[in-house]
Amino acid sequence: LSGLALTMDPASILWLLYLVMCVDCFMPYPTKVQLIQRKESQQWYINFPSAMAQAMDFEKGEVMEWSIHDKRHLILARPEAPPDPIALKKTLRSSKS
Repeated sequence: LSGLALTMDPASILWLLYLVMCVDCFMPYPTKVQLIQRKESQQWYINFPSAMAQAMDFEKGEVMEWSIHDKRHLILARPEAPPDPIALKKTLRSSKS
């Protein structure tokens, strides 16, 4: 957590302990791209593993925004996200060596 200042309440501490104990939350989940081919159209799908959706507190019908970073990375933005359970404040690192 170098470069971050933490301000935590008891609920945030419990959430952090849960995340530390939940190693699966930080492991990648391989997901296959699915395609439904119709006569005049194509529909592409990428599903979220349940563990990831639950960790993110997704709601049915939530709107997400995809953007392309490069050929290897997509960015999924969540315009209406719930607040983070842990308040993190980024600080600039000192250039002292």
